[in-house]
Amino acid sequence: MQLISDRASGAIKDIFGRDKALIGMIHCPPFPGAPRYRGETPSAIYDACMRDAEKLIAGGLHGLIVENHGDIPFSKPEDIGPETPAFMSVVADRIRQAFDVPLGINVLANAPLPALAVAVAGGADFIRVNQWANAYVANEGFIEGRAAEALRYRSLLRAERVRIFTDAHVKHGSHAIVADRSIPELTRDLAFFDSDCIIATGQRTGNSATIDEIEEIGSATHLPLLVGSGVTEDNIVEILKRTNGVIVASSLKQGGVWWNPVDPDRVRRFVAAAAEGLDG
Repeated sequence: MQLISDRASGAIKDIFGRDKALIGMIHCPPFPGAPRYRGETPSAIYDACMRDAEKLIAGGLHGLIVENHGDIPFSKPEDIGPETPAFMSVVADRIRQAFDVPLGINVLANAPLPALAVAVAGGADFIRVNQWANAYVANEGFIEGRAAEALRYRSLLRAERVRIFTDAHVKHGSHAIVADRSIPELTRDLAFFDSDCIIATGQRTGNSATIDEIEEIGSATHLPLLVGSGVTEDNIVEILKRTNGVIVASSLKQGGVWWNPVDPDRVRRFVAAAAEGLDG
């Protein structure tokens, strides 16, 4: 493997205290200002997030990531209002205070600066950025990687402790504009721009990356690798054999759909199924 960066490869171990981690997703309800917001009180929004967090941690997951998935359709970074990171900071702080587990932040769509602000305000350990380097055409339109701007902002905040988790060949979009660069080369671009961890995804929420794609991405980087979409109790062992963990959401919800509350029985079954892969 060609090393493209001197970035340390221990982000998962450093944050979670283990080699492989199961990270549960908190899909926040719509925040005020979002199209699907219907006047719910802030307390009702926070309580919904806390209920999901409690079920995920009680079921045995090792950490959480907070995401404004209820804000569909997502705005481009420059159109995200200050209300979104404000509400997400409260969610992050409440989860941190209640559960004291490793915590990440993802502000959609592709907004690493607000995510870093939330991480600092809420005590989170990492942010997820769907497009860190290069550019692609997404549901939201043309999306550019914002690594340079985000890392300078992190330095401004004196927040170097906040790690950067980045998607490779990100879902919900077309990469035709960088089609002359292979998936391994796109993955190396993330390391070159100081990512700390790589995330493989499928084509859309709830759709898993293939084993071939996971192996292709993993072979291109010395950084830890997660799978961030489509992980279930049926495929978790095979995924963990090839990665340092997963970010899991839809398969742990009632009926297996992302907008429903977390189902504790699904969480317990998932963690039990993952045990073999975590020990390997």
